[in-house]
Amino acid sequence: MRTMGLDVGSKTVGVAISDPFGWTAQGIETIKINENQEDFGMDRVKELIEEYEVSKIVVGLPKNMNNSIGPRAEASIQYAEILKELFKLPIIFQDERLTTVQAERMLIEEGNASRAKRKKVIDKVAAVMILQNYLDSNQN
Repeated sequence: MRTMGLDVGSKTVGVAISDPFGWTAQGIETIKINENQEDFGMDRVKELIEEYEVSKIVVGLPKNMNNSIGPRAEASIQYAEILKELFKLPIIFQDERLTTVQAERMLIEEGNASRAKRKKVIDKVAAVMILQNYLDSNQN
């Protein structure tokens, strides 16, 4: 059974999946969503849950730097509530402060990616970082 990591934004959701042993996270894709039209990409999330036999979901929680919950974190919590209701899987929140900044820095420094290329993959890379941070902190 694998763990799914999600980086929830207002327009896209980055998706990462763990290996079967729960050691490493791999980026899978970025799902387009539209919060205003209540299109949260759940059909695609369901397909991925079934395909990868996901047993739990880690959702990035973008807290403010002072550890408070702002509008984006509230949106992630609401997204997680929808996931829990639809799929009946355990949902774990992972502090994701600065993961998008780290992902962008990595893409610039290591990948030498242009701004347009970074925009296409940034959420997927952030999802990998969220999931990998969770996996690293829960190794036995």
